[in-house]
Amino acid sequence: QVQLVESGGGLVQPGGSLRLSCAASGFTFSTFDMRWYRQVPGKERELVAGITSAGTTNYADSVKGRFTISRDNAKNTVYLQMNSLNTEDTAVYYCWAPLRPYWGQGTQVTVSS
Repeated sequence: QVQLVESGGGLVQPGGSLRLSCAASGFTFSTFDMRWYRQVPGKERELVAGITSAGTTNYADSVKGRFTISRDNAKNTVYLQMNSLNTEDTAVYYCWAPLRPYWGQGTQVTVSS
């Protein structure tokens, strides 16, 4: 069955960096687009970044120039490198694939001094 397991979240100071990982299994990872979303309590889940099977990327305006999405098809893993973090990046970050159950369990990112 499809599984998505996120890791790499944590507490970081403003201006710091984190790299999130999403390990995928149960499907042919290399042939599917992948995305990262984030959600703050009381708000809708929002798209942060996406990467197609061909490696084309797209980003939310709020993270352009700071975040980088990438994938390693040999490891069935998608990454989100997050630099210059600020308090507004605090959220639970979710990995998404276009197959049920669609989402991983999420990983908390907290940006605070």
